[in-house]
Amino acid sequence: MSVAEEVELVAIARVARPRGLKGEVICDLLTDFPERFEGLEDVTLVLESGERQAARLEMHWPQNDRVVLKFGGIDSVEMAESIRNAEVCVAESEAVDLDAEDFYDWQLEGCKVETIHGEFLGEVREVMRTGGTDILVVAGEGKDYLIPFASSICVEVLPQNRYIRVDPPEGLLEF
Repeated sequence: MSVAEEVELVAIARVARPRGLKGEVICDLLTDFPERFEGLEDVTLVLESGERQAARLEMHWPQNDRVVLKFGGIDSVEMAESIRNAEVCVAESEAVDLDAEDFYDWQLEGCKVETIHGEFLGEVREVMRTGGTDILVVAGEGKDYLIPFASSICVEVLPQNRYIRVDPPEGLLEF
């Protein structure tokens, strides 16, 4: 079964490998809200090829820092192997609501970044998790900038406009 290509999706897990003999898969969590699997039934699997497949979640349970998922119609190790590395996704409209000052990585990736003086730096390529302050990796022309995602530096964040304005401390952009 295919899923409409125009629906924006958010990945909440990635299939790491099969588990057991009945089609269960161990997944790496891509969400800060593992409880979101409670009551979740319909998801979209995005295979490595980019193909989207509708799937019904029958069971789930935590396993260490991962989650084990069982999908309807995937009933063998071989079938589970066929979805290895697939992303388990929900519609963007089903993403957990965040506080106004918090953002998902996918909301920041692709945003254009400029300084308070109007100098265009580039676009956010990724958000690095460091255990402390997250770092925006901004792909500039011939150079990447590593910009801490702190309110004192990222003074205006407008993901709906794909825009971030920064006030970098002296020396931050020189490396």
